[in-house]
This record gives sequence, C-alpha cells and structure tokens, in this order.
Amino acid sequence: MAKAKRTATETSRRKGPARSPRSWVRRGVGWLAFIVVAVLLLPYLLIPLYAWNQVRPVSTLMLAETFSGRSYERQWVDFDAIAPVLVQSVMMSEDGQFCTHSGIDWEALNLVIDEALDGEATRGASTIPMQTAKNLFLPPTRSVVRKALEIPLAMWMDAVWSKRRLMEIYLNIAEWAPGVYGIEAAARAYFGISAGKLSARQSALLAVTLPNPIKRNAANPSRGMRRLAGTIEGRARQSGAYIKCLYD
Repeated sequence: MAKAKRTATETSRRKGPARSPRSWVRRGVGWLAFIVVAVLLLPYLLIPLYAWNQVRPVSTLMLAETFSGRSYERQWVDFDAIAPVLVQSVMMSEDGQFCTHSGIDWEALNLVIDEALDGEATRGASTIPMQTAKNLFLPPTRSVVRKALEIPLAMWMDAVWSKRRLMEIYLNIAEWAPGVYGIEAAARAYFGISAGKLSARQSALLAVTLPNPIKRNAANPSRGMRRLAGTIEGRARQSGAYIKCLYD
C-alpha cells in the first residue's frame, strides 16, 4: 500500500501542477500580443529590403487576389522606362509637394483635421508615400487606425528610400483598373502601348483614374474626367520646378 502511494506521489510530481484556466488565458493573451507586435514591426523590417532595385514588392490587394484564386495583371517597369509626362501627371494630381515633404504633407493634413473637427466635408490629404504604405502593408478600408499606421510608415519609407525608388514602387503597385496593377499593365490595358510611350493626354487620364480605378475608365472617360484631365495636363506642363528630386 505504501509503495502504491509513493508511486502515485512520484507520478503527480512528474506531471507537475495542473494549469488553471486563468494561466491558459494569460498565455493566450501573451501569444496574441506577440503576434500583433510582430505584424506591426514587419513592415519596418521589409522597407529597407524593398530599397533594393532587384526587389519587386506586391501590394496587399495583389496578395488578396492571389489568395482568393483570382488572376491579376502586373508587369514591373523600371522608373527610367516610364514616360516622364506620366510621372509629372501623377505627381501633380496626387501629391504636388512630393519632392519637398518628408512623407507627410503636414499642412494639408492639419487642414483636413481642422475641417473634420468643424464638421465639414474633408478632402484627401494622403501623400504618395502614405498611399504606398497603405498599398503595401495595410487593408484598403478607411479608418482612423489605418491612417495612424500610415503616417509613421510613410515617414520611414521617405527616410530609407530615394524619391525615385518611392515613385517607382508606387507606380508599379497602384491599382489602375479592376485586376490591373502597375503603370505598364495599365498603359497596355487602356491604350495598347508601353508605359514609356504614353502621351500627355493619356497620362493625365490615367492620373485622374487613380482615385477611383473601379469606376473610372481612362480609355472611356466621362465628361468630368476629361475636364479634370485637362487641368492635370496643364499642371504637368508647368511642373518642372516640382519634380527636380526625380530627374536631377
């Protein structure tokens, strides 16, 4: 009998004390916190890797297309193979201060915040670095949390990448039509030519397509799109002083 008791006691010691439900909850919360921190830090580790010209990043939307089993079009094109007038048009349409800010246009952002606090309809204040951060690492849904994540990522990108590399990545991951990503695929889909052969008018139409590529069609523009493209075309012609960081 004594031997049996000793055996039971030794077995109990080997097994150790039973874990309470509370300890399992703590471990689960700890692992969840670790995963969240790892996910938040991963983009900051990838951004220096993406500075290499040999790396061709894909966007979260492209990854979503792949995981859902849908196909998409994207042909990477180097910055120097893109028509300068397309770069000028996109810059003057999306982020006219691209060469002068450090990832964030604080003046425009503060104005949007003031308008929101006053209950007024707000305009977009996303810079090209902010849009690149969203496209590469964040979900497309609009939220205050996403915007808060965009800002430090955009500043880190602007610090680590050259302006040329930043613009190159943006133009190669932006969605220009449903299932069409990157300027090369967009130029071929809309106009049947390469990105290096785009005209001023075609470039302006593509630039004004970017804010809503699902509903806007550069090859079949509405009257409003044509009017806006005319404005962008004029700005692109006068953009020499604004694009020196890309072509000096």
